[in-house]
Parts: sequence; structure tokens; C-alpha cells
Amino acid sequence: MSLAMAVPAAIELRGITKTYKLGSHIVKALQGVDLAVSRGELVALTGPSGSGKSTILNICGLLDQPDDGTLLLEGKPVAGMSARDLTLLRRDRLGFIFQRFNLVPVMTAHENVDFPLMLESLPAAQRQERVRGMLAAVGLTEHAGHRPDRLSGGQQQRVAIARALIKQPSVVVADEPTASLDSRTADQVVDLMREHCHAQGAAFLIATHDERLTSRCDRVVRMLDGVIQ
Repeated sequence: MSLAMAVPAAIELRGITKTYKLGSHIVKALQGVDLAVSRGELVALTGPSGSGKSTILNICGLLDQPDDGTLLLEGKPVAGMSARDLTLLRRDRLGFIFQRFNLVPVMTAHENVDFPLMLESLPAAQRQERVRGMLAAVGLTEHAGHRPDRLSGGQQQRVAIARALIKQPSVVVADEPTASLDSRTADQVVDLMREHCHAQGAAFLIATHDERLTSRCDRVVRMLDGVIQ
């Protein structure tokens, strides 16, 4: 058996369906989606609004559950897990990057990146070393003590990426991470995601309309009406 066959995908969807009720209407958000993302792979999800991109991110981020089908994280199905186990899995194995950064406004850049480690009650000295290293990796050592309102949009997104990667997650889900950035800053953010995706072996699944991002991803998956094209 080859190594590629032996190592499971970081995240895999098999026959995933999801419907929503909007008043008297039933919306088929996902219709039998099959998708696997390997470690160290940067995959872009594209398609018009309502095509199912956000639903896939929510399911892969363990924020929503499919109606049918199987979701596997590192080869293990997550169906049947308790709410507590799902919370711990989301905390420990997943990273999240958002268009609006979602930083805690009263925390400094250092504190925002440190926050996921605080939830694990790691020793302070160990946390500080890891946070300093991650901030250096994203080029923000000199801004560690700044709160979000003193950072540019690109700097805030770098903090968000550092926060998502600080625990070396298996999977990172990102929702339009470059949409609010100018071209130069967007290129820097894409470079950062690619570098850490390949270096850490995380699987990145990114919903985006941004051609600056899709052109730099390892693979582009196009969605339409809940189906992969």
C-alpha cells in the first residue's frame, strides 16, 4: 500500500446532504457532496452566493450537522459524538479564519493569539514562547502589544491567522479571508496561509470569490446549487 493510500485525508465529506426550511420553502443547501482535503493542501471553494460554500464550512467546522452522509476528521467519523466531545475536537483540531477577523477588541495581538492556549490551561511560560514564535512567523513581533483598533486590516488578519494556527490544527476553515483587503495585503495574507499550510501540514478549506486567492490555491472546487461541478 502506498503512503498516499495509507494516510487518511485531513477532512472528508461522503454523500453529505443538508436542507433548511425557510418558512414554507425547503432549500437544498447540499446535495450529496463528496470532498476530501489532504494535509498540506490549500483548497478554494468557489461559486455564487447560495451555492453551498458556507454550509460546507459550517459542517467541516463542526458548527452544523449534515442531514445525511459521513464527515470524517483524520479518518475518524464524527457522527454520534457528544456535544462536549465535538467542542473539544473543534477547540483542539480545527482553526478558523474570518473575513471580519473576529478578534477580541480589548485584547492585544499577543493576547488574542494566546487565547486558544489559555483555554487549555497550559503553563504561562510555554504559552508565551509559542505565541512569540507565532507572532514572529507572521511578522508582527513589534505589534504584539497593540489592540486591534491600532492595527491595519492586513495586520488584523495576520493576527487571526496566527490565532488559527497556534495549536497546529489538522484543518483550517476560512470564510472570505482576503475580501476586505487591498491587493498587496491580500497577496501577503495568501503567502502566509500557503506557507503555513504546507509547513504545518494543515488542510485549508477556503470559501472565496477572490481570484487573487483562487489562483494561488492547490485546488479549486466549484459549487452550484449544493453540488460540486
